[in-house]
Amino acid sequence: MEEWLRNIFVYDPEAPMLFTRFSFWAFFGVLLLFYSILYKKNAIRNVYLFAMSLFFYYKTGGHFFFLLIFSTVVDYTLGNLIYNSPRQWKKKLFVAMSVVVNLGLLSYFKYSYFFTDLVNKIFHTDFEVIDWLALWANEIAGGSFDVSTIILPVGISFYTFQTISYTVDIYRQKTKPVKNILDFGFYVSFFPQLVAGPIVRASEFVPQLYKKYHLSKKEFGLATFLILNGLIKKMLISDYIAINFVDRVFSDPATYSGFENLMAIYGYSLQIYCDFSGYTDIAIGVALLLGFRLPWNFNSPYKAANITDFWRRWHISLSTWLRDYLYIPLGGNRKGKTRTYVNLMITMLLGGLWHGAAMRFIIWGGLHGIGLAIHKAWMKIFGKPDPAKGNMLTHFVSVFFSFHLVTFAWIFFRSPDMDSAGIMLNQMIHNFSGELVPKMIESYWIIFSLMLAGFFIHWLPKSFKNLYTNWFIKTPLVIKGLIAVIVVIILYQAQSAEVQPFIYFQF
Repeated sequence: MEEWLRNIFVYDPEAPMLFTRFSFWAFFGVLLLFYSILYKKNAIRNVYLFAMSLFFYYKTGGHFFFLLIFSTVVDYTLGNLIYNSPRQWKKKLFVAMSVVVNLGLLSYFKYSYFFTDLVNKIFHTDFEVIDWLALWANEIAGGSFDVSTIILPVGISFYTFQTISYTVDIYRQKTKPVKNILDFGFYVSFFPQLVAGPIVRASEFVPQLYKKYHLSKKEFGLATFLILNGLIKKMLISDYIAINFVDRVFSDPATYSGFENLMAIYGYSLQIYCDFSGYTDIAIGVALLLGFRLPWNFNSPYKAANITDFWRRWHISLSTWLRDYLYIPLGGNRKGKTRTYVNLMITMLLGGLWHGAAMRFIIWGGLHGIGLAIHKAWMKIFGKPDPAKGNMLTHFVSVFFSFHLVTFAWIFFRSPDMDSAGIMLNQMIHNFSGELVPKMIESYWIIFSLMLAGFFIHWLPKSFKNLYTNWFIKTPLVIKGLIAVIVVIILYQAQSAEVQPFIYFQF
């Protein structure tokens, strides 16, 4: 019994609570059991979900849930101070405090190694990174944490952006402070989207805290479909091609031919989409079952006809956040052509740095920044294309070119280091091994077939996707249950021995 209780209530870094684990669905089942009693009383419902969200975060990220509580207290307090301050300079001061505290924490955990190495290289110093939180915990509680390694708290990049948007939106008078700190804590920690998004604005989510629970029959069907769809994307497609092909090639590209490297890049394009959009599908579906509507985060991004269109479809909550809280405050396109391009580059370079403190992420962001700037310049010269005058060939070429630009940039995003990215490019140019392509296709036929199926489904017309989505929504509950059982059995058979974390957990 003691061991059983320990497994339930004690954080195990080797077995975090993930959407793809049975432990999460057991947790969610217990949550729903009590939620069915409490859901009609908003105040109690919100407190209950806040407590369960903290428990979920503890089981996912361990003792770092104290940081989540710290951010909650700080930004709730500053939000009220901003709203109630009569003088503009005080409002600006409190907004600045919110930004400094939140970005300071994020920078410490995410960029300490990056900036320490940079300083050491420039000034020939030998500074070392110390995990001050671990050091304090050891001194105060007599712990034995490793003080030489800083571990990135799960989800810190996402909830940091959420809390910053809250204080900034109060300053901009786009939203009012929440009624109490428990409601704010619930907004910050809501477990479906806590660790990997979508990034939710207070103006979108907070009003839902005070609305009565409502879930239509159609929404229930949609939520179920999204959860199953997300699990298929993650476990059947993303994990399978990652474990059996993509990860192997990226870990040692020199031992694989140029063709295999090329196919691994295509595979990663599909893997990261299915992994991340799969997570958000599940998050949106789970939230919807609880009566909360989260924003869509993906819209068939590889159908984009240009790089600007790609960022309207990919990680929509991040791209709009960067637009509203970075690009526009920098001046957007209001201060001339040159400044517009500079603002685009700054936004995308920082967007790359948000994903990770490494030169390869900065290059990834820079490539997208260059692509956005070139597209904007093209539009200035030739104007917006008229959809009525377009043709299928032109559209195909545009989508083909945009997809390959995005796929090329993924090389730097995924490679473990810049040397590996260089080796991969060298293999494709100088060691393609075209004469062996038929044999390699035969050897990898299961992987390549799955990749082909994944891209084929992705590029299906939206009308056709709506057709089978609506069919599932309208089916009787018994049929939905039967389909769910079949999907679970297939996923269980396809599941790898080692559970694969979601890619965006590392960011």
